[in-house]
Amino acid sequence: MRKTPIDYNIVTDKLKASGIKSVGKASIREIKKLVDDIEEATGEKFIRMEMGIPGLPPAQAGVDGQIEALRRGVAAIYPDIMGIKPLKKEISRFVKLFMGIEVSPEGCLPTVGSMQGGFAAFLLLSRLFKGRNTTLFIDPGFPVHKMQHQVLNLNFESFDVYNYRGEKLRDKLESWFKTGKIHSVLYSNPNNPSWICFTEEELKIIGELANKYNVVIMEDLAYFGMDFRQDYSRPGEPPYQPSVANYTDNYILFISSSKVFSYAGERIGMMVISDNLFNSHFENLSAFYRKDQFGYAMVFGTIYPLSSGTSHSAQYGLLGMLKAANDGTFNFVEYVKEYGEKARLMKKIFTDNGFQIVYNTDINQPIADGFYFTFSYPGFDAEELLNKLVYYGISAISLLITGSERREGIRACTSLIRFDQMAVLEEMLRQFAKDHPLP
Repeated sequence: MRKTPIDYNIVTDKLKASGIKSVGKASIREIKKLVDDIEEATGEKFIRMEMGIPGLPPAQAGVDGQIEALRRGVAAIYPDIMGIKPLKKEISRFVKLFMGIEVSPEGCLPTVGSMQGGFAAFLLLSRLFKGRNTTLFIDPGFPVHKMQHQVLNLNFESFDVYNYRGEKLRDKLESWFKTGKIHSVLYSNPNNPSWICFTEEELKIIGELANKYNVVIMEDLAYFGMDFRQDYSRPGEPPYQPSVANYTDNYILFISSSKVFSYAGERIGMMVISDNLFNSHFENLSAFYRKDQFGYAMVFGTIYPLSSGTSHSAQYGLLGMLKAANDGTFNFVEYVKEYGEKARLMKKIFTDNGFQIVYNTDINQPIADGFYFTFSYPGFDAEELLNKLVYYGISAISLLITGSERREGIRACTSLIRFDQMAVLEEMLRQFAKDHPLP
């Protein structure tokens, strides 16, 4: 079949020219480049679901704060390596007001996006304990975190959590911790790509085992407050963003400004280290750093040589957004609820045309509508399906690159899809279903 919504020959030629052997196994950025090239060559616009890019304007409080700082001349001045003091105070205040946890401003560090925060943490945590050399990923997860491990030549293991929800998670995690090689664990909550959300029971299990085996838990909160089934938008009032921080002092939180504040372009994120961990001493660190204190090794031995600090003006932008949220003048959760409405509409369009939602429940309740969802089509694995969909003007990524065991699944990001594109998506999927009829 060669009559497809996007010119079959042009797509095939661009695929060959890209060197990508299979769209289904390509990285996020490789797919982006491929689709950019196809759009330029054909003049056709894709339904683009491959990248987790904000689809909303940046928060105005951030723009105003950053512009004002630039006018004051901060671009000429190196920022404090630990972050500017007013920002550190607002980060501490933010986690208190929206998570209900206490962290000293000292352990609240601005980073060049959560990506740099993760990179620094992976490097430092791999040196905490002699004989412990492995990070455990609770998957599915963000593929680049594993790429960072490969760049650093660090060991990692992973498992797909979908079959180990609730109390089953305890035995699965403990089986790994008992090996004696795990120094830390990483997961995202809400989860990228599946959008599952851990329950309080599960977070308690993770925290209890972290305490028992002295394992550091890294919690990626890139989609902070975006489980729209609950309202996490009121500062200082429950419910709070769920977190393992309620059950252990061995934690690092990564809080991104990219999605909740639509500030991805300025590469500014937050690493929040518990007071206990920040002030702890680890004998093995003395072999790599001047001091064996965790916080000192993180700031002056790891973040410093990576980037010599974080954009000075962007710190003031983040400061403006956090202060507005903390003061209750900017409801950042309400601001991003549009993603949930898009997910609701898009999932219905997919299922109306024979597609299925892969990760469809959170234990005993339907998955939330949010930034991502996952889908499949009967009779195709993810690689085959993505290789087909690119000819229909639809781009996404395979769950194969996220650590998922669901080999049929594809991740869709809702952010860049406009409401006026829903009819186009429906037309493309209707054509796909017609060309690939179900038994």
